[in-house]
Amino acid sequence: MEVFAAYLAGIDNPDHRERTKEVLAWVANTFPNLEPHIKWNTPMFTDHGTFIIAFSTAKQHLSVSPEEAGIARFADEIAQAGYSATKGLFRIPWNKPVHYDLLAKIIEFNIRDKADCSTFWRKS
Repeated sequence: MEVFAAYLAGIDNPDHRERTKEVLAWVANTFPNLEPHIKWNTPMFTDHGTFIIAFSTAKQHLSVSPEEAGIARFADEIAQAGYSATKGLFRIPWNKPVHYDLLAKIIEFNIRDKADCSTFWRKS
């Protein structure tokens, strides 16, 4: 988690900082084989050099980016959780709970789906 220290220190709102730290720690602990990184000033996790998931903070929410395939695969569950989404990310409002079961499903999907991927991003 040391890799995320400077990013977390830059989050002004202490509640948002703590929530972000909690989510990043949960991913690191639940998926210990994933490698934590900061790329493009964004906390993310990779597996064998390929992107799995990234997070970023905004005023009203924590953004979660699992690539378009992850959003498309779980669009209904993301909506049912009460999160809004675009084709590349979904938003967890600061005042709503984190649905860790959904997050785990998305991460597991990306790990499986990209097991043979040799590039950072999926090829369209």
